[in-house]
Amino acid sequence: MPFEIVRNNLVNMEVDAVVNTANPNPVIGSGADSEVHAKAGAELLAARKKIGYIDFGAAAITSGYELAAKYVIHTVGPIWSGGSYDEEQILASCYRSSLALAKNHQCESVAFPLKFPKSLALQIAVREISSFLIENEMQIYLVVFDKDAFELSEKLFKSVSSYIDENYIRSTMLKEYDNDSLHDSSLKTRWD
Repeated sequence: MPFEIVRNNLVNMEVDAVVNTANPNPVIGSGADSEVHAKAGAELLAARKKIGYIDFGAAAITSGYELAAKYVIHTVGPIWSGGSYDEEQILASCYRSSLALAKNHQCESVAFPLKFPKSLALQIAVREISSFLIENEMQIYLVVFDKDAFELSEKLFKSVSSYIDENYIRSTMLKEYDNDSLHDSSLKTRWD
C-alpha cells in the first residue's frame, strides 16, 4: 500500500524525506520543528537560514543531516484560528508543495506529521495524498504520535485504502489503452 498511517515519532522515520512543520522565518519553532532540528543537528538551521523566509503553504528542501531521512522538506502550515483564515487551503497547499518537492528530488518515501484539529487535518491529508497517489508512485506515511489521533486514523484508513486502490486501477487501465480503444463501448462502460 503506498499510503500508511503509523504511530511513531517523525524524527525516527527511515524515509527519503520527512516533512517538517516550519516557521516562516528561519528559526527553530516548537513541537516537531524543535525535534527535527535537535536530531538533525546545527547544520539544518544553517541550511534553513540560507533558504530564508518561506510563505504559508509553500515548501523548501534541505539535506536531512543527522536524521535517518535524506531530506527535510520544510513547509509552513497555517496557524489554526477557527477556520476563517483559509487554514484548510493553506494546509492543502502544504501537502501539494511538499509532495511536488519530494517527487522532483526522486524520493520514493516521505513522512508527514499530522497537524491541527486532527479530524480536519486528517481529512485534508487523506484528500491531498490520495489525489497525488492516483498519478504518482511513492510510499507516503502519515505519522501520528498520540493514541487518539491514531485511533481516529485507523477508522478512516480502510475507506482511504479502497479509494486509492480503485482510482489507481482505473487510472492505470485508462493509460494502458490508447484513445482508439477507449471508443470501444464495452471498455468505456467497464471503467467509466
